[in-house]
Amino acid sequence: MEGGPAYDPLGPARDLERRLGDPTDPTVAFSFARIRHLDEREEFPEAICDGLTSWGLHEYFVPAQYGGRLHSYEQLLHLVRLVARRDLTAAIGYGKTFLGAVSAWIAATPEQCAGLAAKILAGAPVSWALTERDHGSDLLASEVTATRLDQSYRLTGEKWLINNATRGRLLSVLARTDAAGGARGFGVLLVDKNDLPPGTLTCLPKVQTLGIRGADISGIAFTDAVVPDAAHLGPPGSGIEIVLKGLQLTRTMCASLALGASEHALRIAMDWAAARQLYGRTLADLPMAWRLLLDAYTDQLTAEAAAIVGSRLIHWNPEELSVASAAVKYALPVRSENTIAALGRLLGARSILSGGDFQKVARDARIVSLFDGNTLVNLHAIVAQFPNLVRGYRRGRAYTDVTPAADVSRAVPPFERDRLKLFSRYGLGVVAALPDTAAVLAGLAETAPVLKRAAELAHTLAARTEQLHASIAALPPARGGAPVVHLQRAKEFTECYLGAAAIALWLANHARATTMDTGPLWEGGHWLTAVLRRVLTALGEPAPAEPDTDEILWTHLAAQASSGRMFSLFDCQLAEGVRGA
Repeated sequence: MEGGPAYDPLGPARDLERRLGDPTDPTVAFSFARIRHLDEREEFPEAICDGLTSWGLHEYFVPAQYGGRLHSYEQLLHLVRLVARRDLTAAIGYGKTFLGAVSAWIAATPEQCAGLAAKILAGAPVSWALTERDHGSDLLASEVTATRLDQSYRLTGEKWLINNATRGRLLSVLARTDAAGGARGFGVLLVDKNDLPPGTLTCLPKVQTLGIRGADISGIAFTDAVVPDAAHLGPPGSGIEIVLKGLQLTRTMCASLALGASEHALRIAMDWAAARQLYGRTLADLPMAWRLLLDAYTDQLTAEAAAIVGSRLIHWNPEELSVASAAVKYALPVRSENTIAALGRLLGARSILSGGDFQKVARDARIVSLFDGNTLVNLHAIVAQFPNLVRGYRRGRAYTDVTPAADVSRAVPPFERDRLKLFSRYGLGVVAALPDTAAVLAGLAETAPVLKRAAELAHTLAARTEQLHASIAALPPARGGAPVVHLQRAKEFTECYLGAAAIALWLANHARATTMDTGPLWEGGHWLTAVLRRVLTALGEPAPAEPDTDEILWTHLAAQASSGRMFSLFDCQLAEGVRGA
């Protein structure tokens, strides 16, 4: 905004990190020692969550127009990322309020939104009651019913495997409003437990889980629970549409959990590799270990670029979010799990020691891919839009069209919920713009030869993306369950998105980014070169190593590890500070 403060995506996150204190200090409330203690006892991190509320994190779950501080989903991404890098249990347990409230922000009246906002700002947790014991992700098979009465609804049935089902005061409940079901046979009701008559609601026992042991993963049973008309969100029969649109936001924000988990795992591995002596050298000096750590770092930068662009698309191109959110939600948790597994092999036996930080983050991270639609659900969401992806790609997009979603110096405009669509009419612009962005990068390389390798890789990715869309266009329509070949093409599309997002992010920010502490990563397109190599390798187009690029990335990885800075393309000091100082 003209005359206002400069837009700073990481500003709130840096402030929260300072407030939380050094997690390596056992006297700090949100310390790794405290997290281990709670995990061993499967206790909810109540005091930690109280500290997050004291700082005001819950205010970022409420849109600004209703008195909250949610102006930018990009800022929210970084906030939850920094909580998740300490503890996924706390991030998931506390962040559930965002998921629980999203149906209201998508479909409720201003009066309903204002009422919910007041309760959240007062500290009330909210839960999202979608799934049921016998139906899992098949929302159309849901059996909880909301029977219409004179001026109310009667809720009956059970929701299960619900995060914060017991702790949450409010629940957004997906319920069958028409006995016949179908796409228009469901509604979402915002239920306040405090308003229900005694005996009409039963909280089910906490479910033991391998990861996030302390989280309240439980259930709730309604027995003729009467809720007023005012609890119903959106028009009659709009429940499934509301949920699917809400998932576009929540799937994108799940990127913060994946980024936080792999950040934590990589930091543990870097500390271990720097301290471990083998054959007269540190483990980090051995070529195989060095390569593994560098690949993990590159994958982290890849995921960060994709997450940032995805979070900004919420504001700039929400019409495309049905595709972008599915790509982000599939690709980032999978990459995080693969990174953590590879780092576990480096740590060896230490990766599975009971009571260790690494085995906890490895357990916890596995659940991220299950939230808000598992990997198959998200691949199916992409397959369902194959015709639109091909149409959008052939239509093409200019680099200038996708610049706003990639330029992190630009303040994001207010989110417009009415622009969310169940299907993106023209696919995903950042991918459709690949021929143009690759050409722009090639033009820069003509006067800056140091960019030649990045430009070559971008050209290869653009050609591979062209081949992919031709292959998708030749596929028969997927009816019912998608064949394996369709799912494989969807996976390849997510890789194309990762590469396209990285190119767009570099082009939009490199001129300013060279002045940052991470400037050498941006100069010469070094981080972009490394990311494109990894993406092309995943697409079956392996590229040779780049020693100069590898050396620069390693220098920054080691420096960020030793100085307590976030593993990032942008500068963010963590509370650990400079080690050894």
